[in-house]
Amino acid sequence: MTDLLGLLPEGAHAALAVWLAARGEPAYRAKQILPRLWQRPIASWDEATELPAALRHALGDAFPLRRLTLAARQVSSDGTEKFLWNLGDGEAIESVLIPEGKRRTLCISSQVGCALGCVFCATGRMGFRRNLSAAEIAGQVREVTLLAAALKPTNVVFMGMGEPLLNWEAVDTALTILNHPAALGIGARHITVSTVGILPSLAKFARRPEQFRLAVSLHAPTPELRRELMPIEKKYALPQVMAALGAFRRRVTLEYVLIAGKNDGRAQADRLVELARPLGALVNLLPLHPGGAPDLSPSSRAQMLEFERRLRQQGVEAVLRRSRGLDISAACGQLRVELEARRKVVPEEHARVE
Repeated sequence: MTDLLGLLPEGAHAALAVWLAARGEPAYRAKQILPRLWQRPIASWDEATELPAALRHALGDAFPLRRLTLAARQVSSDGTEKFLWNLGDGEAIESVLIPEGKRRTLCISSQVGCALGCVFCATGRMGFRRNLSAAEIAGQVREVTLLAAALKPTNVVFMGMGEPLLNWEAVDTALTILNHPAALGIGARHITVSTVGILPSLAKFARRPEQFRLAVSLHAPTPELRRELMPIEKKYALPQVMAALGAFRRRVTLEYVLIAGKNDGRAQADRLVELARPLGALVNLLPLHPGGAPDLSPSSRAQMLEFERRLRQQGVEAVLRRSRGLDISAACGQLRVELEARRKVVPEEHARVE
């Protein structure tokens, strides 16, 4: 059976057109059906009451709408919402919705777990399970919209579970579904892909013509320190990553989690300036979420403000973000890991830190 939600709009339209013609249905039915996939999404074909009942039933047989199942939902006092979605094979992924004024940013996952083992990330402790399909990636936006139209995300960031550029083929398709006016219709400048710097896929991403945003998980200004925090440094070294960013045609954001006694000193700030200033990059300073790494400590508020000030004094645009969802399991992968531990079903090889 064809999964229309995993196809680009043109492909979905073509598949519907062939199927409708074989049934002897009028061609205009395809234009009635297509908006029900993403623009005005439905939970099941039965809800598409503008279509004849017989056609709705046939669509359900030929093109079942494969859904993500909501397994848990947590709401923070600051409005942040965390969703745990069950997939069809028993795996689960997370999304986080962050409201801020009129903006609703959904942080989505691209893999089940992650193979990279960054020491400050709960997902890294889970290990890698599998890649998500394009339908499962874009489906996170669709499912939140189905919960309530008022929750429909205005912005999407690939900063949930997994490394997006290690699942480039599915992410590439999902980006089009998220952005295409006949699909979810989110502006390219409102979609950000975050990566540790997977160079082959980064080059492919850079060749896309849309103005998608790029954020790079830096977290250390020297190869030595980055290797300590992020094992991927052994394969894609910081100098190579920075050279690739220098060739990127759009403004880059550098993500930097501040960890007490690790990467929050004056010397690290000055080295970060040397990386960010030539790029004209924005530096996002992020407090370490305590749920992401119980063995590490967040920098003090005073230390974070001093770090931010030192960057700005040297001509780097820096923004100190505030932690969201501190009263819920909002750290990346935290809810999934906590629920698995509670159920005592985590295989030993997935429980260790890589």
